[in-house]
Amino acid sequence: MPEPCTGTPATRASDAEREAVVDRLRAAAGEGRLTLDELTDRLDAALAAVTRADLEPLAADLPEQSAPSSRSGKGRRWIIGFMGGGDHRGSWRVASCCTVVNVMGGADLDLSGATVEGAESEIRVFSLMGGSDIVVPAGVHVELTGFAFMGGNALRGEHASPPPSGAPVVRVRAYSVMGGTDVKVRAATGRPRLGLGGAPADLT
Repeated sequence: MPEPCTGTPATRASDAEREAVVDRLRAAAGEGRLTLDELTDRLDAALAAVTRADLEPLAADLPEQSAPSSRSGKGRRWIIGFMGGGDHRGSWRVASCCTVVNVMGGADLDLSGATVEGAESEIRVFSLMGGSDIVVPAGVHVELTGFAFMGGNALRGEHASPPPSGAPVVRVRAYSVMGGTDVKVRAATGRPRLGLGGAPADLT
């Protein structure tokens, strides 16, 4: 005769508990504790969590309460690409409003490993005979506006499904003359999940 199951069933998470974790994650990203890539991974997992046990690891390495704001404008607010140069990738901090100026060249920005100052970031790109390639991780709300004369601005690799609720927002305002700016959303397929290793997915 089989023995009865004596294990205690896992407690299901409530909508309020999911939202509380989302708020903690967004606050941690604003403090520079999480990159955009890490933030979007954890937001996906938080909103898909079924039990409290699913939620606990997502904020286990974060402080219980956000520290008082001590930001001193360390995010990059100006980036100059004159005849090339000015590229930013890997670990770097983006100001809530960042201005890029390209002349006969371009500064390329990869936001995958970047941290941001808040839930919304605006990048203004002014290009003359040049432009920028801007890479944004999947799971971020992306907007591209502006104009191009004798050139073009483009948003490539848009999301197959809308980013999750509470996802960070990146607004790109691109103004190009004889050039253009491409904003590329990194494909979600093959991205490492929380706690797993592996190389990031290729751009499509």
